[in-house]
Amino acid sequence: MKPHPVFDGTRLKATVFRPRRKKLFVSFRQRVGDPGSFDTPRPVMGFVTRSFAHVHIQSRDNDWFINDETEALEAALARFVGRYDEVVAMGFSMGGYGALRFARTLKVDRLLAISPQVSIDPDVVPFDRRYRAEAEGWNGALGNLEGRTTEVRGGVLVDPFKNRDVEHGRMICALFPQLTLVMLPCGGHPATRAIRQGGSFDWLKTGLAEGLADPREIGRVHRMVRRRSESYWRNLAQVARYRGREGLAQRADAEAEALTERA
Repeated sequence: MKPHPVFDGTRLKATVFRPRRKKLFVSFRQRVGDPGSFDTPRPVMGFVTRSFAHVHIQSRDNDWFINDETEALEAALARFVGRYDEVVAMGFSMGGYGALRFARTLKVDRLLAISPQVSIDPDVVPFDRRYRAEAEGWNGALGNLEGRTTEVRGGVLVDPFKNRDVEHGRMICALFPQLTLVMLPCGGHPATRAIRQGGSFDWLKTGLAEGLADPREIGRVHRMVRRRSESYWRNLAQVARYRGREGLAQRADAEAEALTERA
């Protein structure tokens, strides 16, 4: 399947697969451990096989897509997206922020933002010091979501035991009133790890592709499959130990080890 460039910068790239279709899925690169280069884009088959075109947007660095090419990327996306009748988007962490930041430009109808940030600006999120190095030189005029809100529908998925992620989620939902904040206990960061390990991530993509009528259903599926997830039990053990529930922590450790041995 041949990729086609939508925007080909030195710091930002957007690549499309199957561009002639009438529906569009947009994905965003998440924060990576070794930034400084681009990945080879690959189509997300869960959408391509459902007659969606697929655009993947990447930033070379962990800069939350905010740099001296941001406005040029926006202009290219605005020219490109007009051919589509329906646009959906998904992103994890930095990628979730990207889905929100470009939702208006892309005319996104619905999205899933998994453990996203509302900003990395210390003045906006003084409670979150995780990304202070990346926030040096942050351009608030380009990066802040306030003033870029839309009526986009969908879900913001967070682990309720990740306090900073919850606060980001609440701030996002205050700006995007049609989004639903969905809690996935012990999902981790990103919060859908248990759904992925539990074998239901394809269900999540299908839900987004087919309408996502009630994002709260994602929470119900998480509860159904989380016991099959090693990371769920690891996170539960950590939370239980922090709260002084050593018996529950030991049980969770044993469940995690059993799943690891069966893998």
